Amino acid sequence: MVRFAPVKGLILAGGSGTRLRPITHTSAKQLVPVANVPILFYGIRHLVAAGITDVGIIIGETGPEIVEAVGDGSAFGARVTYVRQDEPRGLADCVLVARSFLGDDPFVMYLGDNMLQHGVTSFVERFERAVADREQPTLEGSEPLPAAQILLSPVPDPHRFGVAELADDGRVVALVEKPEDPPSDLALVGVYLFTPAVHDAVRAIRPSARGELEITDAIQWMIERGDRVDAQLLDGWWLDTGKKDPLLEANRLVLESVERRIDGSVDGASRIEGRVVVEAGAKIVDSHLRGPVVVGSGTEVRRSFIGPSTAVGDGCVVEESEVEHAVLLDRAHISGVQRLRDSIVGRNARVERSEQRPQALRLMVGDDSVVELP
Repeated sequence: MVRFAPVKGLILAGGSGTRLRPITHTSAKQLVPVANVPILFYGIRHLVAAGITDVGIIIGETGPEIVEAVGDGSAFGARVTYVRQDEPRGLADCVLVARSFLGDDPFVMYLGDNMLQHGVTSFVERFERAVADREQPTLEGSEPLPAAQILLSPVPDPHRFGVAELADDGRVVALVEKPEDPPSDLALVGVYLFTPAVHDAVRAIRPSARGELEITDAIQWMIERGDRVDAQLLDGWWLDTGKKDPLLEANRLVLESVERRIDGSVDGASRIEGRVVVEAGAKIVDSHLRGPVVVGSGTEVRRSFIGPSTAVGDGCVVEESEVEHAVLLDRAHISGVQRLRDSIVGRNARVERSEQRPQALRLMVGDDSVVELP
C-alpha cells in the first residue's frame, strides 16, 4: 500500500536574472514587483493555497535579499527552509542540493520567476486524489501512481521550449528540449510534481551540452525506466517574467483583477476612473488616474496622468508627466516627461526633462540597458 507524507514545495530562486538587467544588477529578479507585489510572493501564495506549507527556497548570490524579504515564511502561512546553490547548474541540480530538505516526500518544484493565473491547486489535488485511491486496499493492482506530473501549456512557438509528446491516454512518452521539429505544441510550464523516484533520476543523468543537469533529462530517464509520468494542461495564462515585455504583460494581467480601493488622499481637482488602488499615505494632487492602476504608499502624483496597466511603487514621485503601461519601482522619480509607456523604471531612478540649453539628450545608461527614442 502506498503511503506518502504531505506534499512539500521547492521554489527555485537562485538565478541571477541576466535578461532583466540593469534592474537585476541590484535586485533579485524574483523580487521585481508585479502589481507592486514581488514575483516570488505569488509562487509562495500559490503553494500555500494548494495546502503546501513546508517550502524550501533555492537561493544563490541574491540569497540575503530573498531571505530578508520572505523571512521564515510565517507571513504567508508557511514554514520556509533556505537551500543554497553555490552556482547555477541546472534545475535537476536543485533537486540534488535540496535532498536533505526533501527527504522521501513528494514535492512540487516551482520556478520562482513564473506567473500562473490560477496557481497549482488543481495540479496538486490531482496527485493527492491518485494517492488516496491507491491507499484503498480494494484498489491494489490498479493503475500505478505517477512518478511525476508535469504542467503543460500550448504555445505558438514550441521550438523555443521544452516540449512534451503524449500518448493517447495522456501519459508523457517523451520530452524534447527546444526541438527543431516539435512533436506537439505543448510546452513545459515550469511546474513539476515529483515522488522520491526523481532522486534516482537526477543522480543518473549527466550534464547537457550547456553544462547543466536538465530536469527534462531526468524526467526522460524516468520514462525510459518505465515510470509513469502524467501531464496536466494549464488552465489560464502563464508567463515567464524573465524579460521586460513578459513582466509588463504579467503586470497588466494581474492589474485586471484589482478591486478599486482609495486609502490615500485624493484632492478635489483629481479624477479617478475605474479599478484604481491608492495605498494609505499616497497623495494624488490635480491628477487623472485611469485604471487599472496601483499607487504605492508614500507616493505623490502631482499634475499628472497615470494610465492603464501601471503599477507605481512606494515612495515614488510623478509630477507633470504622463505614464501608462509601466512599472515604477520604489522611490522612482518621474518629472516633466510628456509620455512614458511600456517601461520599467528601477528603484531610486530619475527620469526628468532638463531645461538646460542647448537642448540635448543626456543619459547614464548601464550594462544591458535599452533606450528607445521617439
